[in-house]
Amino acid sequence: MSNREVDDMVHAPDVVYADCPDCKDVTLHDVLKGKMGKSTLEATVRCQECERVHATVLRQPEVLTVPVVISEGLESTRTSTELESDDLLMVGDEFFVEDLYVKITALELDQGRRVEKAPAPEIRTIWAKKFDKLKIKISVNNVHRTYSRVIEAVPDEEFAVGDTMRFGVDEVVIHGIKVQGKMVRRGAVEARKIVRMYGKIIRRIYD
Repeated sequence: MSNREVDDMVHAPDVVYADCPDCKDVTLHDVLKGKMGKSTLEATVRCQECERVHATVLRQPEVLTVPVVISEGLESTRTSTELESDDLLMVGDEFFVEDLYVKITALELDQGRRVEKAPAPEIRTIWAKKFDKLKIKISVNNVHRTYSRVIEAVPDEEFAVGDTMRFGVDEVVIHGIKVQGKMVRRGAVEARKIVRMYGKIIRRIYD
C-alpha cells in the first residue's frame, strides 16, 4: 500500500508549502496523507529539506474574480482575471490575462482610490497595459547632430553595450543604456528596464 493515502472524494495536492518545526521556516513538503475540507487541508506532511514528518492544517486561498482594464494605445478593453485571496499585487507586476501579456499600471480600491500595491481582496479593478511589445527610443549621434529612432522589442529581450544595429544606411553601435536612475556603460539590460539607448554611427553601408 502506498505511503500516500489521500481522500478519494477530493484529492489533496502532492506538495504544499508549510511551516517546518525543525527548519523554523516555510519549506516545501510532500503530502503523505491528506483530507480536503471546503477551505482547509488537514494533512500529514514530510519536509523536503529535513524530512521531518508532522501534521498540519493549511487554509486554502479563496479564488477571486477581479475586473481588468487593458489599454493598447488609445484603445481599452475590459475583461477579468482570477486571483487567490492571499495574492499581493503591485504596480509594475506582469502577468497573462487570457492570451495577453500585460503590465499593471494602477490598482483601484473602493471609492476609486488608486494605490501602488494591495492585497487581492481589496482590489476592485486592475488597470494594465498590453506589454507584449515595447517601443525603445535610441538617440543616434552623427558627429555634429543627434537624431532619434525607435525600435520594438519583447520585454525580456536583452540589449548590450557594444551591440550593433542598422538604420537605413547607418550602422550604429550602442555605447550607453539608460535605465531608471542610472546609465549602464557595460553589460546587458532587459528591454523592460530600458528608458533610452544611446548609439553612434560607425559606418555607412550602401547596398
